[in-house]
Amino acid sequence: MASTCCRQVVISNSDKHGQMVKIPFLLLLLLSLNVSAQESSAVANRADSKSPEQLSSRPKRYSFACTDYSAGRVCIISEKGKLLWEYPAPQCNDLWVLPNGNLLFNTGKGVKEVNRKKEVLFSYESSSEIFACQRLPNGNTFIGECTSGNLLEVAPNGDIIKKINILPKGTEGGHSFMRNARKLKNGSYLVAHYGLDKVCEYDSLGRTVREFPITGGPHSVIRLNNDHTLIACSDHNGEPRVVETDEVGRIVWQLKKSELPGIELKFMTGMEVMPNGNLVLTNWLGHNQLGTSAHAFEITRDKKIVWLYDNHSILKTMSSIQLLDKKGRPVYGGMLH
Repeated sequence: MASTCCRQVVISNSDKHGQMVKIPFLLLLLLSLNVSAQESSAVANRADSKSPEQLSSRPKRYSFACTDYSAGRVCIISEKGKLLWEYPAPQCNDLWVLPNGNLLFNTGKGVKEVNRKKEVLFSYESSSEIFACQRLPNGNTFIGECTSGNLLEVAPNGDIIKKINILPKGTEGGHSFMRNARKLKNGSYLVAHYGLDKVCEYDSLGRTVREFPITGGPHSVIRLNNDHTLIACSDHNGEPRVVETDEVGRIVWQLKKSELPGIELKFMTGMEVMPNGNLVLTNWLGHNQLGTSAHAFEITRDKKIVWLYDNHSILKTMSSIQLLDKKGRPVYGGMLH
């Protein structure tokens, strides 16, 4: 999909007194060549030119790591929107860039940690589908098994340190029981029950602490610093959205399907919350939606578009994203992922 660089070019042939200003031919030629060069080298990692009223004069550019679910790979994209690195990862749905630069991600029925040399440093395999993973402060890895309903903590050597089952005894969750899940600072677990239209918080023993009904198929969850919960919802009811609920489940903010100029929400998946409150969101384009909207974008809380990525020639369907600094390390400083 071709992209257009955001630019503002003003050409005048008179000064403020109405006198003609002579512009040397060589200068005009150089200006023309410069504009042509900008057009020919345009990239999709840009601020959206379709909505100039919402953008600053200097478009933001980010390098980022992401999952490409339909292509079965994890990728690193440069600030110029080019593919820098990739690694096979079937059904990749959750991804982290660790402080050392390694990537942690799910692989359909497993989880891997891989360095930039593509060496596998951690691997866990299961008979259950897995859509959630998280590196814990103690070095263990949290894993949410969808089919089995197990919430696991796995040591670096692959030993299961802790296992909690959140399904009724003798039942299986199937393909849709859970998607994204996180272990919280208080030791509880926050789980998006995709097929059940609800988000649940479980204590360290697997007992339900809180339960929020959320229509549309909740896919990803983040517990905010104010004890609110940010939830990305899929396309189950035809109304994909992102909602923020308070501590008792009341919706206090939401982004609906068609609120952003030039961007239609298709199936909301990965999220990051920036220290300034802005949201970086991924818009999964599966279910016959390839190429129909932006893959990812940043917005302010008053729903102004700051940045987007919509290069469909490189990625098919993005389901998770993590912004990187100029050294390819994760952007922290209060970033929630």
